[in-house]
Amino acid sequence: MKSILITGCSSGYGLATARHFVAHGWRVVATMRSPKPDLFPASPNLQLLPLDVTDANSIHAAFDAAGELDVVVNNAGIGVVGAFEAMPAATVDEVFNTNTFGTMAVCQAAIPRLRARGAGVLVNVTSSVTLARMPLAAVYSASKAAVDAFTASLAFELEPFGIRAKLVLPGYGPTTAFAANGGERMQGLVPPAYAAFAEKVFAQFANVSVTTRETDVAEAVWRAVHDTTGQLRFPAGADAVALAQGR
Repeated sequence: MKSILITGCSSGYGLATARHFVAHGWRVVATMRSPKPDLFPASPNLQLLPLDVTDANSIHAAFDAAGELDVVVNNAGIGVVGAFEAMPAATVDEVFNTNTFGTMAVCQAAIPRLRARGAGVLVNVTSSVTLARMPLAAVYSASKAAVDAFTASLAFELEPFGIRAKLVLPGYGPTTAFAANGGERMQGLVPPAYAAFAEKVFAQFANVSVTTRETDVAEAVWRAVHDTTGQLRFPAGADAVALAQGR
């Protein structure tokens, strides 16, 4: 039975991806900072573990408990929207520590285990903000763009060991907890000078007709895991696909 560890499974894309792989007969190690068993139907193929991607001890403890793995998916992430001028340095650190350095830390823990087996897949979930400019998202975009470049380079150095590195790029997912989870973090990040501009941006997002569903991301991760063509980037969601095709 194939096995997969996924970070950030408490909601949204991670939760949908974990459910998708369980439904397809995989052994799934679903991780989150505080495990919530009620999120999943009971299954002998499901293991819930605590994992905080900003804590090295937590990462290594989770990998030790997970056992042998075929795939590791870095999905955990946080969002922030606001004018960069108003962004506290602590918020920038928080976003990069989770989205960028957390992803790198999980990869660094996973690689020796996969290399020893001579096979495996690393999937890093980024965002369609790496495909097109998004206003009021400079810090978030930078944190995801760094993972994009990191993964592209990593794919080359891991190829000789039979390890494939992939990127999944979700589009705009209004049904996820992105806004709710970042609400406190985003307080006060639209100063009066930016109010009119921000109002237009938020109005546009409120009226988009093409978006990304959680299941779109789960299916894109599935495709990335099984791809053997050398494709690096897998846009997820109709809006992300359109952006990718337009580049």
